[in-house]
Amino acid sequence: MRNPKEIINKFLGRKIVPSPLTLQALFSYSVENFAHLPSIAFVDEVPITYAELGKKVDEIAQLLFAAGLRKGDKVAILSHNMPNWVIAYFAVVSSGLVAVPILPDFSAREVEDILNHSQTKALFISERQMSKIQNSDIISIFLTIKLDDFSILKGDVNLLERENYVQPVVNEDDLASLLYTSGTTGRSKGVMLTHKNITWNAVQCVQFQQIDSSDVFLSFLPLSHTYENTIGMIYPIMYGSSIFYLEKPPTPAALLPALEKIRPTMMCSVPLIMEKIFKTQVQSKFTKNHFIRSIYKMPVFRVIVHKIAGKKLNKVFGGRLKFFGIGGSKIDSRVERFLMEAKFPYAIGYGLTETAPLIAGAAVGKTKLQSTGVVLQGVDIKIVDKNKKGVGEIWVKGPNVMKGYYRNPELTAEVLTTDSWFKTGDLAYLSNKGLLFIKGRSKSTIIGSNGENIYPEDIESVINNQDFVLESLVIEENGFLVAKVLPNLEELEKYIENIKVNVEHSKERYHLWKDNVKREINTQLNKVSQIKRVDIVKEPFEKTASLKIKRFLYSGNHKR
Repeated sequence: MRNPKEIINKFLGRKIVPSPLTLQALFSYSVENFAHLPSIAFVDEVPITYAELGKKVDEIAQLLFAAGLRKGDKVAILSHNMPNWVIAYFAVVSSGLVAVPILPDFSAREVEDILNHSQTKALFISERQMSKIQNSDIISIFLTIKLDDFSILKGDVNLLERENYVQPVVNEDDLASLLYTSGTTGRSKGVMLTHKNITWNAVQCVQFQQIDSSDVFLSFLPLSHTYENTIGMIYPIMYGSSIFYLEKPPTPAALLPALEKIRPTMMCSVPLIMEKIFKTQVQSKFTKNHFIRSIYKMPVFRVIVHKIAGKKLNKVFGGRLKFFGIGGSKIDSRVERFLMEAKFPYAIGYGLTETAPLIAGAAVGKTKLQSTGVVLQGVDIKIVDKNKKGVGEIWVKGPNVMKGYYRNPELTAEVLTTDSWFKTGDLAYLSNKGLLFIKGRSKSTIIGSNGENIYPEDIESVINNQDFVLESLVIEENGFLVAKVLPNLEELEKYIENIKVNVEHSKERYHLWKDNVKREINTQLNKVSQIKRVDIVKEPFEKTASLKIKRFLYSGNHKR
């Protein structure tokens, strides 16, 4: 007898387009068509079926209705990833309520500000996040539910009212989600995404990667971030795939056993994850001594080494990975070259919370070094205010562009033109083949003494390729460029001990290393991008949910 999944995939192995373009219609389609297939679970659990998922979502939707919530009311979700997060989310959006996903890394003060600004009436919160609301008094919230087990912590529920629940009609232009970004510029703002924004964007994902109900996703990026929310949750649910969640933070100790057990076919990630793997598992092994390092620099030998490392890496990821999406920020060029030469199944995506999120991408096997690929079908972009090199700001128009910023018409008017173009704030150029190359953020661009634009992200890419460097940040101080560098102190200490120079103190040895790094960096940079000083930092830089450094915290004008 044929496997039921094979039969379903034969008839449903096509582009799925919910009608209407709402999360309500999308979810109903999946529950009906994939009823007996596995849906969501923790890594160590057996997944519930789509039919069971639909039943649980209905139960929570009825609970919210019985507590007095009605279409258009805001419901926040504050938690790490778990199956109940998915249940709560679809219970909210399928009922015409508005989901307010809150990043679990936000501080208690930020959480309180978001709950107040969003006028949230109900809150799903996990046990781990409880301390963030203990000293808060959010007047608008009349219902608080513990997400771990859906027990009611605050509020009254009229159980008889549950029988009167009728799923309201949800329209494409209804608000589905209110997402508060943790930006690199420090201004958190509520992005209003409609049902059509999100659903249309999920539908278009098929352009870069086809999936079906046999696919297995391992999810570890925050579900409250639109990247994982759309591509790592909504897209697989639309096609009846199964999704597994880690119960613990995605450290190697938690991630490696999960990869071995689940053997995922699909994963979404950010550059920093793969950059760490490359530096610790690949680069470090081929920079141990001068002889190995010199051979590794030879392209022919390097490609052979990368292919061998790639096969081992595929085994570490379970052996059947066919899509490893990288987005959120620009990937280091040396790391991407390794992925290419290793034949690792990586794909690149570019987007923003304001665009639900995908704008452009490069499918597995179609990546071009340091390019974010081609523009998503149905999305228009134009490069505005180009310089002599063709670099300008990306403007976007399409069904995925947000309605605006919640309760902030002034800021909305700054980024949305009257004819619906969204100003991304990202600088890029388009090649003659239609490939998009991101240069950096317009607000982080530094103007050189000769008036030329300096993109700190490009300089940081050069710095991060240096031995013993984990991450870096380039800022301007008193008219000069300064590189703040976080080194791998453990490895650097070993290296310093081996420096054969007649110096007495380790401080002088660090100083010597810094001078060498600065000299090596500057040989690879043009005159206007030269680094004046290298500062060593001892703690990792503070980052956004997509692991981009919060630049505003380290600028000369910001007092920490």
